[in-house]
Amino acid sequence: MNALQTIVPSGEIVVRNPATLQTIGSVPVCTETEISRAVTTARAAQQRWTATDIRERMQVIRRFQQILEQQKAGVAAAITREAGKPEAEALSTEVLVVLEATRFLVNSAPAFLRPERVPHASPAMKLKRGWLLREPWGVIGVISPWNYPFSVPAVETLTALIGGNAVVLKPSEFTPFSSLELQKLLREAGLDPGLLQIVTGDGSTGAALLQVDINKLIFTGSVATGKRVAQAAAARLLPVVLELGGKDPMIVLEDANVEVASSAAVWGAFMNAGQTCLSVERCYVHESIYQKFLDRCVEKTAKLRIGNGSDHATDVGPMIHERQLKIVREQVDDAITRGAQLLAGGKPMPQLGPNFFAPTILVGVDSSMRVMQEETFGPVLPVCSFKTEDEAVALANGTEFGLAASIWTNDRKRGENLARRIDAGTVMVNDVISCFGISEAPHGGVKASGIGRTHGRLGLEEMVWPKYVDSDRLPGMKKLWWYGYGAGFAQQMSGFVELQFAKKLTNRIKGGIKSAQSYLRRKPL
Repeated sequence: MNALQTIVPSGEIVVRNPATLQTIGSVPVCTETEISRAVTTARAAQQRWTATDIRERMQVIRRFQQILEQQKAGVAAAITREAGKPEAEALSTEVLVVLEATRFLVNSAPAFLRPERVPHASPAMKLKRGWLLREPWGVIGVISPWNYPFSVPAVETLTALIGGNAVVLKPSEFTPFSSLELQKLLREAGLDPGLLQIVTGDGSTGAALLQVDINKLIFTGSVATGKRVAQAAAARLLPVVLELGGKDPMIVLEDANVEVASSAAVWGAFMNAGQTCLSVERCYVHESIYQKFLDRCVEKTAKLRIGNGSDHATDVGPMIHERQLKIVREQVDDAITRGAQLLAGGKPMPQLGPNFFAPTILVGVDSSMRVMQEETFGPVLPVCSFKTEDEAVALANGTEFGLAASIWTNDRKRGENLARRIDAGTVMVNDVISCFGISEAPHGGVKASGIGRTHGRLGLEEMVWPKYVDSDRLPGMKKLWWYGYGAGFAQQMSGFVELQFAKKLTNRIKGGIKSAQSYLRRKPL
């Protein structure tokens, strides 16, 4: 058990500030019976909620937006206490992201949930009217991570709610109070208390959530855990969305602005102490600007202020716990053993506390090293050079991950064309990470980075299931294709196919004549 999390004999988890190790509070480890009861409560509330008009749901979301804006400082401070990140980051990457999401949902959900007309191109189906409805799943389970303990569960919860669902949320055992803050704000906004149930606990709690009667699961976490979640869900055909992290590459072309790109690399690698699925975890720089780029990165890294996130002067806070710091240290040590060189950092900072690791720059790295293949999730920037675009693309695509990537160039069109060759759910040209704050943009990846999407219209699609409704305009008429085929019916159907799809006009005309006879055949059974 690490220093941050302790389960005491009473079945509670003690949560501590990762910067100071001071106790924040404790939360219970919910039993399977309690989790099942939470789902039952959520389902009863959902049946009332889905019957409400979309305008009523929007009113709750709007009030939540107003309350969150008013209480932003307190919410940011609460996030910093248990996640360790600087309060400026708690505001920009958590509170602001959620406020943007509420704006998107209020503006987009009514049109999205409105019945959508489905046109019929086939002449045989012109006497029908088709509609696409989007129905709520019911109760959606959410297992959220510790690195963005407010924005990730909040966006997923709000999207599920406006779609007509209820939510049972299992936050990380390291950062449960941010989710409890979300629950408090939503209830203050007028949300039925039954619609958002929070079940606290450790990994066993998340496993138990998979076994109760939820209708869909949204999981954010590691690849290893995500695979176990997928296996358990498959056993009961439970639909899932999995966001499983990344090893995001940054490609800096020879015409890039070195001053801008180096600042982006430093921020993109070290923001939130590198504990971001969209962090820059690999940096490939064209050989012609490689040394200049490195020099600027080293200079800027040396100016970063490391410390407690509650201190407004802090740039980089602590890591979440000692186990994660150990992973980072092992990857750095592995790289050095294999020939990499340190230009900055590379060591823990025990003088600040057990969870601090110095922002690190590595050179001389290659694809054989763990730091270039495995997700690091820490403040490490490995940099190597390349000669050609083809080489850069091969390097960028050379891991099992495919969450996001960035390309840096003064030629926007060149960057956009190169983006098409990168295997990633998102590719940014001349920016990093901020795609998460674009509410209209989907978030998710390919390969081992996950299944499905959150955020944007595609995120809304995940919270509903499509129902097609077809209504015949002539309910008293038997259909020509029903039983009672007769000897010539196959020939008539052949003519109908030719009428629609034959290449030559003469064949289509002949097909029309043959198919017209189907209207004269004896009545179907």
